[in-house]
Amino acid sequence: MSQTSIERLRDYLGQLPPQSQALLMREFERAIERGEDTTVANFVLEQLRKVVRGTDGEARPRTDDPARLLFRPLEPFLVESNSNFPLRPGQVRRASLLPVWQWLVREGAPEQARELEDALLRTQEIGTTSGIEPAIRKMQLAAADAIFKTAGPGADKQRSLARVGPPAVMEDLLPIGSVLQAREALDSLNGRLPSLLRVFADSQIASIGVALNVPSLQTPQLLPFALSLIMQRLSAPWQIIRLAIKMAASDDEIRVAATPYGIAVTLALHDLSFLAASLRADIRRGHFDSVAEQLKVLHDGVRGLRTELDLRNDSTWGRQLTSIRADISNALQSEIASVPGRVRRLLRQRPDKEIPSGARLDPSEVDEAAALIDFVAVCRTYASELAINEVTLRTYSDLQHYVEQATEALVQSLRSGGSKSRAYRQMQVAAAIRFCEVLFGHDYASLMSRAAENAVTGELKPSRAGSK
Repeated sequence: MSQTSIERLRDYLGQLPPQSQALLMREFERAIERGEDTTVANFVLEQLRKVVRGTDGEARPRTDDPARLLFRPLEPFLVESNSNFPLRPGQVRRASLLPVWQWLVREGAPEQARELEDALLRTQEIGTTSGIEPAIRKMQLAAADAIFKTAGPGADKQRSLARVGPPAVMEDLLPIGSVLQAREALDSLNGRLPSLLRVFADSQIASIGVALNVPSLQTPQLLPFALSLIMQRLSAPWQIIRLAIKMAASDDEIRVAATPYGIAVTLALHDLSFLAASLRADIRRGHFDSVAEQLKVLHDGVRGLRTELDLRNDSTWGRQLTSIRADISNALQSEIASVPGRVRRLLRQRPDKEIPSGARLDPSEVDEAAALIDFVAVCRTYASELAINEVTLRTYSDLQHYVEQATEALVQSLRSGGSKSRAYRQMQVAAAIRFCEVLFGHDYASLMSRAAENAVTGELKPSRAGSK
């Protein structure tokens, strides 16, 4: 774009109301997440951010961004907007911060916002940051106070909240205010947590229980954020339910739900549900790189909740867990069942006359089939807990039987086939040997590879005896 066109775009963006700017920014962020028109979206988003930050030159460095400094306590809890999946307690949409900041500057806490911006300017002039922290804290408390007056009990919510932003922003408003107000308590808890909790055992639960024993963290609004901080340190986040069980002194779901810490079970179930949705999306897109890790986390989480909590099938938590297992099973079963057919299409032994000159196997199809076979093998490990036992065992057995027979037949065809089709059959053999490595291991794959080499040179094929 020419400089004139860029200036016109900025002028147009600058004339939009703050809520429209925030809405437009969210839509472009979503477009980038979906991979749609990323070049255009990135360019317009860059210009929009410059307009919002009030500069015609380069965007202000992030460390000098007053909104970023104000909302710094929220960073551990920010998530990208996802209209297809609900937010859980202890999370805030990243897209909500901009309209909240604009409302604070406009009418929520304009005086404190100007003081913060003035403090930033002085910091740049004198080259020291000693005076910035008091201004930040003053702005955070003023923002929390303004939020509670606007969204708290007794406020004229419909009219006042409409000036802040759309419904999603309204939903985030009280959580934002609560975190800003309780910044010191959350910082103190964060500082007392170990960097990583590999096993959430009784000793760790006891020490964290003491760290959580702060009145400001025990409120229904703040406790989910405190628990979210702990979950981020757990190697297995589902284990947060152990804290709830400890506080209830029982694994009975009714007694656990009756304590404030029952929210921990809700957080664990929500995160497992989100991971199941992510797994379903990855499978749909053919992305299998992280499936093994996702399946392990889901398997361990589902098994942990089923064994450590006494859940009733007809309770809210019981139905949620059943729904998660069903979602995982449905996502996996159809993909698992499709694998043998895809393998057969690649390894089917066709008569020489049906193989055209220059025929080739598509390497990407071979790669995908190998990944799918590995996917089925991974599913075997977790099949029982994820309700896919029958289809996984049947499919894996079918694959083993078919690939073993097809590989031996293809190797034999190298001896008798014509020269016209040999190159294509060698590609099939290479694919079959690759599949054998996944299904039977390296030794058998090496054995069949040597057999293929001998077949080409006319030597006898070695026996498979003792290879499995």
